Amino acid sequence: MKYIFVTGGVVSSLGKGLAAASLGTLLEARGLRVVLQKFDPYLNVDPGTMNPFQHGEVYVLNDGAETDLDLGHYERFTNCVLSRHNNLTSGQVYESVILKERRGDYLGKTVQVIPHVTDEIKDRIREISDETKYDVVITEIGGTTGDIEGLPFLEAIRQFILEVGAANVVTMHVTLVPYIKAAAELKTKPTQQSVAKLREIGLQPQVLICRSEKSIDRELRQKLSMFCSVSEKAVIEARDVEHTVYEVPLMLHAEGLDKLVCDLLDLKTPEPDLAGWKKFVDCVISPQERVKIAVVGKYIHLQDAYKSIYESLTHAAASQDCGIDLKLVDAESLQDRVGAQLKDVAGVLIPGGFGERGVEGKIKAARYAREHGIPYLGLCLGMQVATIEFARDVCGIQKANSTEFDPDTPDPVISLLEEQREKIHSKGASMRLGTWPTKIAKGTLAEKIYGQSEVMERHRHRYEFNMKYRDRMNEKGFVISGTSPDGTLAELIELRDHPYFIGCQYHPEFQSKPNKPHPLFKGFIQACLAFDPNRETRAATDPKSQRRVPRQELVLQR
Repeated sequence: MKYIFVTGGVVSSLGKGLAAASLGTLLEARGLRVVLQKFDPYLNVDPGTMNPFQHGEVYVLNDGAETDLDLGHYERFTNCVLSRHNNLTSGQVYESVILKERRGDYLGKTVQVIPHVTDEIKDRIREISDETKYDVVITEIGGTTGDIEGLPFLEAIRQFILEVGAANVVTMHVTLVPYIKAAAELKTKPTQQSVAKLREIGLQPQVLICRSEKSIDRELRQKLSMFCSVSEKAVIEARDVEHTVYEVPLMLHAEGLDKLVCDLLDLKTPEPDLAGWKKFVDCVISPQERVKIAVVGKYIHLQDAYKSIYESLTHAAASQDCGIDLKLVDAESLQDRVGAQLKDVAGVLIPGGFGERGVEGKIKAARYAREHGIPYLGLCLGMQVATIEFARDVCGIQKANSTEFDPDTPDPVISLLEEQREKIHSKGASMRLGTWPTKIAKGTLAEKIYGQSEVMERHRHRYEFNMKYRDRMNEKGFVISGTSPDGTLAELIELRDHPYFIGCQYHPEFQSKPNKPHPLFKGFIQACLAFDPNRETRAATDPKSQRRVPRQELVLQR
């Protein structure tokens, strides 16, 4: 078994996750079996209760683990199907150690960071080190070298290298080489300091991934090589990509990273076959046509909050040789003049979320898409707001609502199940999480899209459609096209008299890959391409809707 550890220095958000995932892509293309894991130094047990503004999206795995968004990169860039064993936080480590101490597992010994905490970290690496399944384990360490909470993880790696042998390990350090405009030159000192700090801890990186705005020339590579005690060919340039993150594996391959790592680990592999990946990237960079899609959410000011959704749209669009202009719409801004903001889009997507803020704006967006025949895709809360809107405006249930937003609503079309009410005592991991089966109804749009009678999808929610309203809403054209196998839970809804209006209780964005887009996203893009936003609709007669959206409001999806 071979091991690769990825650390980061100078500043956060340098792209350690993308570097690890991209290396995984390249090693798989060489025929190796790869698995990735992420160690996060924060004390939260998992990111499930964190605000997206602080931590980005919560990525859900098949087994229901709420994890860091970097695991989304791992699954999208490789063939890995990960589990809770692939994400470890300081909170989990200390929780486990303290529980063992309380049970008396340490037989009265003094419990310390070394060896008890570090042993717990090393055990997690060994847990996934299955030689029958994998050839290489890639472990990313979150945070920045020198952070106090990250020290136990780095110490555990130092010990682990000693135990498995240095010949079986490569340590990669992702660092910043900043360009100082006033001096018109790149500076190596931050990288030197970061590597020096890593060496103080007992780790010597063998590969430097140098993030930079400008090209790193031979002289600079030689300087970094000498001061950081790294081979010159192991100083890898990682410039900001021009179009899409899916260019990163190709860029790192051009720098020779995958060959270097294989040589360091004495892995005999053929040259990677990247033809399929290159074809996908070409479709993203140079599509034959473009389509404008509105994403109506309340975390739109942070790109990472809806990371998997944006990537899933990219995958689906590339499969149709299409590019996307994303119009990011703050749900709270849709109290009035909905038509002014959604008039010229070819599709409306409403993502998941929690809490009442922005909900009424999302409801208005769903109504606009329904009334104007605009393709609509609602994910989790996006399905629930569409349900509330239909109940109110089509079925005449004027006070229809979710008990999440109005606990005393007389018409809870969305509510907690009775068994859920008894279980919820805390926020963490108290939802319906992980992969659940969905039975697709025959003769529905969903059946046409999926081409299957049953699918497996990942969930993350508490509230469900209230089946008491099913018949009443069905009479008006609201179709439950997917349910749990026993028929008690609504998983997928669509409108009978609409070209593409679909809402799902689950999160399909967690199962989309570059060359395997999720069927719901692919169908959504196809419907958007078939829709003409410039045709005459009722919105065109609304005087408040005449103002076109300024071009600067568009966000190019890369």
